[in-house]
Amino acid sequence: MSSTSDIEELLAGPRLPSHLYVHVPFCRSKCAYCDFGTVPDAPIDTVAAVYAGIEGELAQWAAAGLPGVLETVYIGGGTPSAWPAPTASLLHHIRSAFLVHPAAEVCVEANPDSLDATVAAVLSEAGATRISVGAQSFDDDVLSVLGRRHDAAGSASACRAVMRAGLELSVDLICGVPGQSFGSWMCTLAAAVATGARHISVYPLSLEEGTALSLAVDAGLVTEPDPDLAAEMMVAAEESLAAVGMERYEVASYAVPGHTSRHNTAYWTGRTYVGAGPGAHGMLDVRTARTLGMAAGADPELDGRVRYVHEPDPERWLTGRGDRVEVLTAPEALREDVMLGLRLAKGVDDDDMDRAGLTGVANRLRGSGLLELVDDRWRTTRRGWLLGNEVFAAVWAGE
Repeated sequence: MSSTSDIEELLAGPRLPSHLYVHVPFCRSKCAYCDFGTVPDAPIDTVAAVYAGIEGELAQWAAAGLPGVLETVYIGGGTPSAWPAPTASLLHHIRSAFLVHPAAEVCVEANPDSLDATVAAVLSEAGATRISVGAQSFDDDVLSVLGRRHDAAGSASACRAVMRAGLELSVDLICGVPGQSFGSWMCTLAAAVATGARHISVYPLSLEEGTALSLAVDAGLVTEPDPDLAAEMMVAAEESLAAVGMERYEVASYAVPGHTSRHNTAYWTGRTYVGAGPGAHGMLDVRTARTLGMAAGADPELDGRVRYVHEPDPERWLTGRGDRVEVLTAPEALREDVMLGLRLAKGVDDDDMDRAGLTGVANRLRGSGLLELVDDRWRTTRRGWLLGNEVFAAVWAGE
């Protein structure tokens, strides 16, 4: 029988993080607005090699001998639903290689064009508990501008498949799309609610340089997005979703109580996590990273955490090249915790703000109408929520 001191020593030592992110970098095609590290229309041999490589990487983590139980698993991309058989095999592999909590949240990203009743059933049988459907809109014209492969009927059909499979449904939406009217947006919100989803994410369109949509705007083929209209749409989403019992708990995330994304919340609350696959990112405590040989120079007395990003190119990743490792000092880790915590509607405790040396920054942002202090917690105002990047940049810079 283990003594109390044995248990305390175990908990204080290197441990496998409780959260796992797997990045599947493949898509059937590239959407017009996307600048993510994804590979469209990859040869099937490359897809198979990467899935096998991910299972190999996870086997190495499992063989590291670190104690721990997975509380959340998230398979993102890319479009994992476009390859249901290898994705299901990956889910089975995770459950056989690791201790997975019986009530773990196991989420798979899906696009409507590759999600039907058969795919939903395959993923459910393999252990998925939640599907995040990238509907983006329930308006065919808006979907066309975004370069999506599906139409509004496809979005609704995919959501029905998830619900009928008995899985938790999350729906992603984009607002502020060129040519998107306020009325169209309200119809999309209503359609998303009608799916029965208990979690909805709302993102304002970000026009990224070099994407097909950005080039179309530059060429005058598509009207430039209107940031003021996008802000109005964000506010309308908050109000209309609250009216049906879905509270905004994070910058872009709404949920019925008890149905928040536990995996994403782990990111925003500074929990360590494993990232596997091309382009995946992960975060470890310094002791665990040193044990694994990933940050030999890190000092547990001075440094706060270790972040790593895998090489995004599948071919280079398969050869083990191109990974980046960054060691955050303890003060940087404290600032990062505050920055991420301010994404949450509940904000961060005043003591945490002080511990990070950011009270002066917080007061300056309060003077600008971006933060407020309520019941000893700092949180963004509505204006600060809409201008979140300004808040986060100031906090990270510490000035």
